[in-house]
Amino acid sequence: MIKFIEKDPYAPIQYSYEVSRILYHKKSKFQDIMVFANPFFGKVLVLDGVVQITERDEFFYHEMLVHIVLNSHPNPKKVVVIGGGDGGTVREVLKHKSVEKVFFIEIDEDVINVSKKFFPSVASGIRDKRVEIKCMDGAEFVKGRRSDIDAVIVDSTDIVGFAKSLFTRNFFRAINQCLAEEGMFVTLSESLHFHKDMVVEVQKTMKSSFPVVDLYTAPIATYAGNWWSFSVGSKQLDPREIRRTGRIRTKYYSPEIHRSAFLPKDMYERLLSGKLGW
Repeated sequence: MIKFIEKDPYAPIQYSYEVSRILYHKKSKFQDIMVFANPFFGKVLVLDGVVQITERDEFFYHEMLVHIVLNSHPNPKKVVVIGGGDGGTVREVLKHKSVEKVFFIEIDEDVINVSKKFFPSVASGIRDKRVEIKCMDGAEFVKGRRSDIDAVIVDSTDIVGFAKSLFTRNFFRAINQCLAEEGMFVTLSESLHFHKDMVVEVQKTMKSSFPVVDLYTAPIATYAGNWWSFSVGSKQLDPREIRRTGRIRTKYYSPEIHRSAFLPKDMYERLLSGKLGW
């Protein structure tokens, strides 16, 4: 049996996966796309040599990326999803009955099409009538938009290449401007274990655009460091507070997980001040 060795641009170690069969492998206009089958994880989506999702554990990431922010918002109706071509983030957003419109902004249409074919349970919400797909740069979509979005969720690849445009001061400022009064924003921000300096940099850059910035984490077995971080920006609401009581069907996320996912306040302050100790 052949093996796939991941080419993560930042990880100090390498992950390898047994490959039962390569199901798809082509280069799109933007990146190399591969889907292979693994005996344990099922089908695996790889972009530019880095694992994005697996059938077995994708829900950990998608649930934690989406439900923290949407349960912290009192009534999210209009949501922007930037990236996330596999459709998992859109699927989770649509679990919230208050949501009336989802702008699904994915620069690479090939990723959407591959996911619909090979990951139908992940991409199950893409055809929902509330979803409007736009194949373009997410930074361009939010630029100039004013105060009509309740939540923006960035589900990008690692902070390299074309994804870098989604982690700049100008992008965060544009996000702030497109959000409504109680609007909230969340993005992945790499591994707190392996990429601590990068996590801190994202937090500090966001603080120049948002009055409320915070950090939470989740265990993701197939992401570098296995301790993944998410950075939240808010115009006024504390993302640690749950404001919606309606239960949604999840495998991992729960109100208890929501509250425990955030770093303790003293640990968070030590992280930003460089005194965390690792």
